[in-house]
Amino acid sequence: MKQEPVIYELSSSGRVGVQLPPLRDPQKQINEYLPAEEIRNQLPLPEVSQIDVVRHFVRLSQLNFSIDSDMYPLGSCTMKYNPKINEVTGRLSGLSSIHPYQPDDQIQGALKLLWHLQGLLSEIAGFPGVTLQPSAGAQGEFTGLMLIRAMLTEKDSPRSKVLIPDSAHGTNPATATMCGYKSVGVPSGSDGEIDIESVRRLLDEDVAAIMMTVPNTLGVFETRIEQICEMAHAAGAQVYCDGANMNAMVGRVRPGDLGIDVMHLNLHKTFSTPHGGGGPGAGALCVKEHLIPYLPGPTVEVDENDQYSRKHTNSRSIGKVHSHMGNFGNLVRAYTYILSNGKSGLKSIADNAVLNANYVRVQLRDRYDLPFDRTCMHEVVFSGTRQKTLGASTLDIAKRLIDYGFHPPTIYFPLIVPEALMIEPTETESRETIDRFVEALRSIADEAERDSSILRNAPVSAPLGRLDEATAARQPDLRYSQP
Repeated sequence: MKQEPVIYELSSSGRVGVQLPPLRDPQKQINEYLPAEEIRNQLPLPEVSQIDVVRHFVRLSQLNFSIDSDMYPLGSCTMKYNPKINEVTGRLSGLSSIHPYQPDDQIQGALKLLWHLQGLLSEIAGFPGVTLQPSAGAQGEFTGLMLIRAMLTEKDSPRSKVLIPDSAHGTNPATATMCGYKSVGVPSGSDGEIDIESVRRLLDEDVAAIMMTVPNTLGVFETRIEQICEMAHAAGAQVYCDGANMNAMVGRVRPGDLGIDVMHLNLHKTFSTPHGGGGPGAGALCVKEHLIPYLPGPTVEVDENDQYSRKHTNSRSIGKVHSHMGNFGNLVRAYTYILSNGKSGLKSIADNAVLNANYVRVQLRDRYDLPFDRTCMHEVVFSGTRQKTLGASTLDIAKRLIDYGFHPPTIYFPLIVPEALMIEPTETESRETIDRFVEALRSIADEAERDSSILRNAPVSAPLGRLDEATAARQPDLRYSQP
């Protein structure tokens, strides 16, 4: 591997990248603003030319993988390409430079945008109530469960348990615990869907809600979701839907029409701004009529004179979950994305996401184990157990993909699939790109059969080789030391 020069090693005494005019009275002007004890005469910064600085940071940027580089097939994360117009609108000065404490009459355009976004999400998801406050899917979950708790408490009792499928995202049990509930796991059946007989057995008067993910993390649509909603409501419980996988249904299925009571939407996934690195996000929450009184505020309303205003919380609201109107920049991006695609475009998002995932499923099922070999939705989950017996783990497969120029998919999740490889090709990748990805995984399967050490030593073409990830997480080295 080529070792790139580090900027400290390029330092040469007396070399500068920029020249400033000399101070007329240096000591007087410095002491006027800085206490003497805070002034350092010796500061060990590199002395480099401007072009060396530019080249250094350009080299660093080229070490990063991004959606602008190649395919990013993270399952359950929807790392797709988003049109640059979303970023342009998000940075428009009339939207990015306003202040949240400005009076409503000075920000009518921004409030109108939020009003229309609420309406669009209401129509897309099939729920009459929407709040844009939550800044992530996990916060949307927390808000939704708090609404359920507030409603049940007002009626009689908050109850004590939440049913959660064993294939759920890890945020589901975490949310239930934060809201004061005991998480009760529900197993999946042999078809990859939640086991309905277990749901029937576990539903009782102590269950506050069941947290479903539709489609679930196995990439499987829960075909009995309407029946589950009926069973939950008969027991006095609510149905929460983790909407992280909405891009498989957008424009095709309205979750509110299935009987679901409350659902968050990851706007940063389904409608814009891939969220690699942990953010920023927007987790809008959609609710049925009976939960609207408990929504956090402010929400946006319009009067008969087409004047938009912020309505703050009422006495039954759970209160704020985020400052002001939420993550406004991401809301602008999502609004742009929805309007740019229109109704037909939104349908094509779901169509192409499902088509691409099933194409990958069919192309690779002869080389990797497929625990649930049925039509999938937006993602497909393989198992690397066959390669594991040959001496190459799923982690080794993921590391080897780096050498082929691809970001690895999600691995070891869902937990119920041994050696899981969770692949989401998204709706924005072309067939040619997916074919390259498929061919890379087929080649890796060949390598595992021929000489699994090739995989165990990967990656070999990356700037850094195989890292000790456990030690790096527990004992991070954040200081540069010259070799």
